[in-house]
Amino acid sequence: MVVVVLMSLIVIALMSVFSGTQRALRSTVTQVDVLEGGRATMDLITADLRQMTPSLEVSNPVSGAVNFYVIVNPSASLQQSLNPDPTQVRTYVLENFFILRRENQTWTGTGYVVDTSSSSPINPLYRFSMSTNVAAASPATLLNIFTNTSTANMSHLLDGVVGLRVRAFDTAGQWMTANVLTSSGGQTITNENVLYSTPQLGETGFSMFSNTLPASVEIEMAKLEDRTLQRAESFPPGSTRTTYLQGQAGNVHIFHQRVSIPNLDPAAYP
Repeated sequence: MVVVVLMSLIVIALMSVFSGTQRALRSTVTQVDVLEGGRATMDLITADLRQMTPSLEVSNPVSGAVNFYVIVNPSASLQQSLNPDPTQVRTYVLENFFILRRENQTWTGTGYVVDTSSSSPINPLYRFSMSTNVAAASPATLLNIFTNTSTANMSHLLDGVVGLRVRAFDTAGQWMTANVLTSSGGQTITNENVLYSTPQLGETGFSMFSNTLPASVEIEMAKLEDRTLQRAESFPPGSTRTTYLQGQAGNVHIFHQRVSIPNLDPAAYP
């Protein structure tokens, strides 16, 4: 009887160790998958940003081409409480953005959008790309095509993107939120050929045209872990799913990068 009890205890202990090892392995595999997918997506976005090119068309974003475009989606923000202090809240913002670039005799418009209307998968990230010959057509149409193209006609990149934020910085390293900015030293910086939208959720959308590009761009992307994403998809869209996601701050991976823009025209910043 004593031998049987001892053997049972040993088996139980071994099963506990095995179960813990399996959980750790699954967690590691999940994190590796998330990191690989997130890094690959960030590499693609940063490569597109570095190729951004000024159109040098007329200084009118209505009739001319837009070099860089960002719009905030305020209805898709997610707030999560941070442990151990639940009063500390992190707010994720989703933005759609468009990049214009030129390669030899070809204009290419590239855009990124998170489909917040998708129930399963949740918040998939898509990439738009379209090219036109320089001699055949103006690049002004590319942004309009992007904003009117369904995600069904775009390339699917990643699921579970709860945050995608883009910020532009000028040659003085200041965040571009208005045409005239004053640094801490009192120096005034004038940003020309940029139209800004009304700030929402602490972020400012904009359209850059003519010869204006940012000196650098800061990109931040937040992605749910796969197991958390699968669990969230088991809830019907609505308050129950939102409440679940609000408590999953520890299962979100944040990717952050600052990208310099080589094709900057210093003349755009008098």
